[in-house]
Amino acid sequence: MKQVLSLAIVMLTGLGIFIQSRSAADPGGHSPSVYQLGEQVADFDLPGVDGSTHSLADLYGSGAKGIIVIFTCNTCPVSQRNEERIIELHEKMVNQGYPVLAINANDPGKSPGDNMEAMIQRAENKDYPFLYVQDKSQETARAFGAAHTPQVFLLDGDRRLRYTGAIDDNPYNAGAVNQRYVEEAVERLKVGGTPDPAKTKSVGCSIKYRS
Repeated sequence: MKQVLSLAIVMLTGLGIFIQSRSAADPGGHSPSVYQLGEQVADFDLPGVDGSTHSLADLYGSGAKGIIVIFTCNTCPVSQRNEERIIELHEKMVNQGYPVLAINANDPGKSPGDNMEAMIQRAENKDYPFLYVQDKSQETARAFGAAHTPQVFLLDGDRRLRYTGAIDDNPYNAGAVNQRYVEEAVERLKVGGTPDPAKTKSVGCSIKYRS
């Protein structure tokens, strides 16, 4: 009897560790397999506020040397604080071959202010110069392991993940920024180097995944 009880405890403990690890790996609680640094990202097709569907292949085919993927949204106060920074980042980097691709993965059922109609209105009001697309299925966000808005995933010319984390070192105060992580990472990629740091902590609202 003691042996059976001990075996049951071990099995339950193992299951708990598995569930905890699974949740940590994937914020949505689904597949624990997410892109790691240096791994190639699969192509995807997502609808944009411009009425067209966009893919990584389209961007690279248009001459991009890399892509600054940013998971963001309409409703998060931190995303709103970083909105101008994202616009400026795109305007500065697009001419160097590194455009911003902004993705909204929030579930409109949990965050009605992040439905496509609201996205279109936000993009028009703020005059977004970058592509703003919706990940309604949340499959792309899960593949990246995206957890917050805003959160950056920088891809190189081979579609490999080279940097992930924050835009800079002060998400709340643009005037107090000392280190511009994404810009520095792009500069290193341009000369064939490796971003350092290659990973920073993103700060913001949690992505509203479906249960």
